[in-house]
Amino acid sequence: MKLLYIGAGFVGACSAAVMADSGHGVLVYDIDKNKIEKLGSGDREQIESCLFEEGLSDLLIRNKNNIEFTIEYKKVEDFLESCDAVFMCLPTPEIGDTGESNLKYYFDAAEVLAKNLAQRNKKTQSQYVVVINKSTVPIEMINKTQEIMDKAGVKNCGVVSNPEFLVEGKAISGSLKPDRIVIGAWNQKDFEVMREVYSRFVNSPTTDYVEVNPNEAAAGKLLANYYLFCKLAICYDVIGRTCEKFENLKFENLRKIIGGDPRIGSWGMFNSFFAGGSCFIKDTGSLVHQLEKSGADVSFIKEVLRVNRYQRDNFYSRAKDEVGFNFKNKSVAVLGVAFKRDTNDIRNSGAIEIVNKLLDNGAKEIKIYDPAAMSMFQNLFDVSKDSRYKIIKYFNSEKEVLENTDACMILTDWPKFRTLADLIKTVCSAPYLIMDGRRILSAQFDELQNLGYDIISVGSPYLKGKK
Repeated sequence: MKLLYIGAGFVGACSAAVMADSGHGVLVYDIDKNKIEKLGSGDREQIESCLFEEGLSDLLIRNKNNIEFTIEYKKVEDFLESCDAVFMCLPTPEIGDTGESNLKYYFDAAEVLAKNLAQRNKKTQSQYVVVINKSTVPIEMINKTQEIMDKAGVKNCGVVSNPEFLVEGKAISGSLKPDRIVIGAWNQKDFEVMREVYSRFVNSPTTDYVEVNPNEAAAGKLLANYYLFCKLAICYDVIGRTCEKFENLKFENLRKIIGGDPRIGSWGMFNSFFAGGSCFIKDTGSLVHQLEKSGADVSFIKEVLRVNRYQRDNFYSRAKDEVGFNFKNKSVAVLGVAFKRDTNDIRNSGAIEIVNKLLDNGAKEIKIYDPAAMSMFQNLFDVSKDSRYKIIKYFNSEKEVLENTDACMILTDWPKFRTLADLIKTVCSAPYLIMDGRRILSAQFDELQNLGYDIISVGSPYLKGKK
């Protein structure tokens, strides 16, 4: 089949790569020239500098004959002559803190697309095409998409909801072996087209191929992310907080006890200073906004958002409240700025607000190291935007970032950070404050405390150095 992707972000690029691997002919369009050049370069280093996702570069290089990236809309127009399906993969960010989705990028792209769809096949529109909402959108968004198509006079066309359930860092492996594929459509013909698109998975014994109506598909995505977010909030604010307030409670042991119940399960049974990323916060906010408009009580849903913010702010304030540590005129090492391991994505990264707090509290120097996300973070904290950012420095190793600092904060769960204890013992002389926002050093807490290091960690009381 011939598949068009509008948008080459995380969702678009990963989905398009898997479709090319499935043997489809794929064209990916985006207005970001730098991104398109890197993704289409055929060079692993360039691809990963743009989108760090395990397996993506290999897939793009291996299937280069099946996929093309372009910023030229003329190629899109030509492609539409024989295109079978168009995946809409546009960003739908939250408007401020309102929960409402900013649909401008989507609507702009859809209106241009509709205009060109109406002109295809010398205006006969003889080629049937399906427009697919891959972006995370409001529950009744398919109605808006259909209205745009109808207004432009588009015919012989279906509109489908096909939300993604990708996990960043595991998007490619998750797309090659998905647990479920959800298709939402109103008519049988659209289901038939989508079965061809996903032919490698339709009869797979390991994949649930789910066909529902479009509203159910869109709602399922929002509700699934809220449910997962809720589990994290319970772990942070109830299980983790209990461990912080009572002596002789080890978080890892309680996780085994609680997560060992199959009715509860082990997912989400880990503690962190913040749950970031592009989905949980945005999708929960969108759910709140849509339910409020319908007159529903959303106080319970809002509490999950509040708990997440409190977890981050409380983690930071514990340095002063429990240790008496003042960040003013201090040099602080920040280890990890990606919102999670195995990605260079900093969207809703908890590190952003932590760095802002350090700036506001008069830190002398903020030293940053991340294996993949530093360039993204540097673009956000561009010194040309604010002269205060000149105290933020970037380093190429854990050793360099730790040297000559008064405290360190571990904010991303990169596996390589599990060996930091030995490096801290070598580079950072006690007394010294370790703030572990991921419990990644929990196995060495006792040893570090006995050597005189002060430790603040999510899921533990303040551990005062014993020397």
